[in-house]
Formats: sequence, C-alpha cells, structure tokens
Amino acid sequence: MYNLGVAYGEMLKFEMAIVFYELALHFNPHCAEACNNLGVIYKDRDNLDKAVECYQLALSIKPNFSQSLNNLGVVFTVQGKMDAAANMIQKAIAANPSYAEAYNNLGVLYRDAGNISMAIAEYEQCLKIDPDSRNAGQNRLLAMNYINEGYDDKLFEAHRDWGRRFLRLYPQYSSWENTKDPERQLVVGYISPDYFTHSVSYFIEAPLTYHDYRNYKVVVYSAVVKADAKTTRFREKVSKNGGIWREIYGIDERKVASIVREDKVDILVELTGHTANNKLGTLACQPAPIQVTWIGYPNTTGLPTIDYRITDSLADPPDTKQKNVEELVRLPECFLCYTPSPDAGPVGPTPALSNGFVTFGSFNNLAKITPEVLQVWARILCAVPNSRLVVKCKPFCCENIKQSFLATLEQLGLESLRVDLLPLILLNHDHMQAYNIMDISLDTFPYAGTTTTCESLYMGVPCITMAGSVHAHNVGVSLLTTVGLGHLVAKNEDEYVDLAIKLASDITALSDLRMSLRDLMSKSPSCDGPKFTAGLESTYRNMWRRYCKGDMPAYRRLEALKRKTAFEEPPISTFDKPIESSPGSIKANGFATAIPPPVLTLSASNSEVLTLSTSNSEENGQLKTED
Repeated sequence: MYNLGVAYGEMLKFEMAIVFYELALHFNPHCAEACNNLGVIYKDRDNLDKAVECYQLALSIKPNFSQSLNNLGVVFTVQGKMDAAANMIQKAIAANPSYAEAYNNLGVLYRDAGNISMAIAEYEQCLKIDPDSRNAGQNRLLAMNYINEGYDDKLFEAHRDWGRRFLRLYPQYSSWENTKDPERQLVVGYISPDYFTHSVSYFIEAPLTYHDYRNYKVVVYSAVVKADAKTTRFREKVSKNGGIWREIYGIDERKVASIVREDKVDILVELTGHTANNKLGTLACQPAPIQVTWIGYPNTTGLPTIDYRITDSLADPPDTKQKNVEELVRLPECFLCYTPSPDAGPVGPTPALSNGFVTFGSFNNLAKITPEVLQVWARILCAVPNSRLVVKCKPFCCENIKQSFLATLEQLGLESLRVDLLPLILLNHDHMQAYNIMDISLDTFPYAGTTTTCESLYMGVPCITMAGSVHAHNVGVSLLTTVGLGHLVAKNEDEYVDLAIKLASDITALSDLRMSLRDLMSKSPSCDGPKFTAGLESTYRNMWRRYCKGDMPAYRRLEALKRKTAFEEPPISTFDKPIESSPGSIKANGFATAIPPPVLTLSASNSEVLTLSTSNSEENGQLKTED
C-alpha cells in the first residue's frame, strides 16, 4: 500500500497517493513514512495545517525521523515562523549530520531572515556533503547577488563554474531541423514555473497578450506547481490567439527538451534563472537553436548553452564591466514592461497631509535590506524630523526577527518607536493598498527592487534608488528613468540621502506627484504593452537573422569549451535525436526493506511564492521537502 502511494505520487496522481498512504496507515498505524509523505502532498496543495498534523504524527511515531523534522521546518519557513523552523531543521541535522538538504533549508531560512553570510555558509556545507546538490548550488548563486557590489569577478566565476559543472549532467543537441528562412513565422517558446500571481507574471503578461501571433507563434511551457486565476487567464489568452500551452510540471527536464524540439521552437526563452523550480536542465540540453534568459534573474545563468540575456542600456550600460556567459542584447527602452494588478485599487492621498509627518517605507524582502541599506535609511530618518519608517516582509511575523531588526536601527540612532514592521499581507488588494500608508519608497542596494518598485510607482509613491555597477543594482535606474523620474536616481549614498530629504521637504509637491504618478507611469513605455512587444519581436527577429547567417553564440561557446577541456575532463556529450525517456527517473521507495530506501525529493519554493495572492517577492530560494 505504501509503495503504491509512492508510485501514484511519482505519477502526480495525488488523490490516489493519499488513498494508499492512508490504507498503509490503516494496516500499520506505526508507518511514519506514510504520515510524512501525506504531509508532503498536503503541503504542496497549500494545506499547511494538515501537513503540520501529518509531520507531527510521523514524529510521534518516530521522534528522530530526520525527513519529517526537516519538512516541518520547511512549512514553518514558508509560514515565516523562523524560530520554530530553525529548531526543527537543526533537530533534523542533529538526527542525521550528513543530511545535506537540511543544511540547504537552513540556508534558505537564514536568507529569509536577512543573514546572507550565514545562508551562504549553510549552502556551502550542503555542497560539501553533496557537491551535486542543485538547490544548494543555485541558492548560493542567488544569495551572492544580495551582497555583490561588482568590484571583482567572483560572482561571475561562481556562475560560470556552476554552469560548466551542470552542463555535464545533460547531453546537448548538436543540430536542429528548423528552416533557416530569416523572414518566416518564428516559433517562440517561453518556459517558466511562474505563470501565476508571482513577480515574473507581471512582466510576461504583455508579450503573451500583444505578440503578433501571425508572425510569432507562441508556445508556453508551464511548470506551475499550483495554478490560480492568473494561470487560467494566461492560458486562455495564449490559446485564443492560436498559441500552444503545454503543462510540464513533474516532467523530467530532458523529456521537456525533447518536447521543445518536437514543437520546432526557434527561440526558447527561460524566465527563471537560478530561482525556484527553474528548468535550466532543459536549456542545458539545447533543444532550440536560439536560447535566451530574461526577467527572472538579475545575473548571468552561467550556462554555456544560453545564447543571449535580454536587458537594456541602463540596467547594463554598454561600458559595463559585469561579465556574462550569455551575450547581452539590449531592448530599445526598458527591458521590462509592467502589467498592473487589476486588484490594486485607488491611489490614496499623501499620508503626510493628514499625519503631519513623512513616512518612508520599503516592501522589499529582508535579504535585500543589508546593513549598509539600514545605515543609509537611518541617516534619512534622523535628518527628517518626526518621520517614520514602515517595512513589510514575511519574517516580521517572528518576534525575534522584529526585535533584532529594531535593535539594529536603535544602534544606528533611530528609535524603534518610529518604525512600523508589517508581516506578509495575504490578499493582493490589501498588499497594494498598504502603499497608501507610505509617502516615499526607499529602494534597496546592491540588489534593487523590481516588482516592488513598479507597485510603488503605480500606487503613486515615488521611489529613491541608487545606480551601481551591476545589473541587480541598476534595475531601479531603468524603471525610474523610463517612467520619467530619472531625477530620483542617486549616484552614491550621500546623494541618495539628499534626494530623500529634498523629496520629503515639500509635501505639496509630493502630493501633486502622487496624484499624477499612476497616469504618468501608465502612459510611459514601462506600461506600453504593444510598443514593448513590438520591440521584443524585433529583437527576436534580429537573433534569428543572425542564426540564419551562421552566427550562433552558444554553439561557438560550446565548441570552444570542448576544445579547452578535451585533455582535462570527460567530453561533453551530445545527441542528435529526441530522448524518449529519462533513465533513472523512477525511484524505488520500498518501505520494509533491509537496505534504506532512496529518498524521493520534492522541491518547494520558499516565501511568498507559495502565497498565491502575494506578489511582493522578487525571487525565490529553493527549499527541499523530502519523503
């Protein structure tokens, strides 16, 4: 019965899996493994209370069951209960010190709490035990973006080295049957797990809506774990326009690559980078002649099979010293086009008019609010009499994290009585309306906001940002300049402080800007879906024309890499036909066996990604739930 539950779970037939796990428990009430696996299913269905109940039952049977201790920690992390989560995951490690993914999960927890150095240390501990841990490897790369100023090539080298190692896990296609006609209809594939109420969805909606489907046939590869109303709307738009929507959740990445190839996709665009549930394994197979990365990640993927990274001349200036494995392709204006939430609600009056003081704020995740950011914010608050600071992010439902955050500000001279800390707000309408308590938005650095900046501007709240030397730092520069607020971009910390003080000094001007900002943004290129998509299509067409002339950046890169490593490492494997099946994808999870069963690992994303109605998370570390 237990093994049938595992088998149905592998087939994604979760109702049947639940039936057989419960039958296993009926016949053997001490089957802790069945309780644990039920918890995994309920967690993935967002029934967190039921998941906790199952994990706790498993632990009542088997108190040192490391998987259930870990999984309970994962649920608590998702809920923002950081103390309880740390306690559970540390118990899992105590029960099994070689439990690699528990260290990864501890890293995600520390990252959510804003302690990046400790997060990276835990990811590296996981990698010491399991050098091929995909979650820890990619989470480490993501975490490094929060503290990287771009003064050296350390972050680039980490991505490049990861990409080369990862590449060897997948065979690459070495030829394609796509007709080399530079002006024919192109097949453009978009692959992502984030076609739901997620940050990425606000920037992919315009292309899905406004593509010229006569000249650009769209194929969407959706790896969404839990669909919502936005998923349905996207699917209907694509299908209505003659595009194709394919569900690929749970399908092996190499099999997905064969599907992409069968669809004769000309340009495959991945929207995730090193964030949760990505499909970089599919891109590693190089199923399309042109492969592109865009939107979901602020840096190179490091993967040699990806030809281009889409950006613009402000996020990545032509003289940038930041290195990328991919070739940079700059769109005519901003590299992003924002589609506002229909649930946003109206812009409220400037709070300072009725409050008599200015409220600064940020709704970015805690990992972006570095000690340097807090120092600058404290300088601003101390310079503007009676001003207040409001910060909203998930971990503030944990009292210890709130107190630690307030204590840091106290040390910087800002009284805690002047600070409001808000936890996650579940409903998107309420989240957007929370901007109505803020007069001025303060961006983070060196990892700037993206969705939060767009939301702030759409809700009439001007944002102060600062330029830097890397893409992650410059996203706010691109967004603000495109909207017409380039004067709010600072060149350094002192100028950032001065801009915030100046903006706060004229409440009448601040009120006028607030009342006009939504209209200003809506009429700017940052919200002009048809114009943006036309520019994107022109970029795709230029990529294709280059390919037709034999200009293939990734192919050249791979050939050079093969020559370089020919005498050093095993050769990179290739194949010339689609994979029919994925060897090793079936896992035998026998229960009462003399040899410990293999662990079936189910990946779960962290933080707001699981809260479908929330859009104020820019990226996602990857947690591991295990059964």
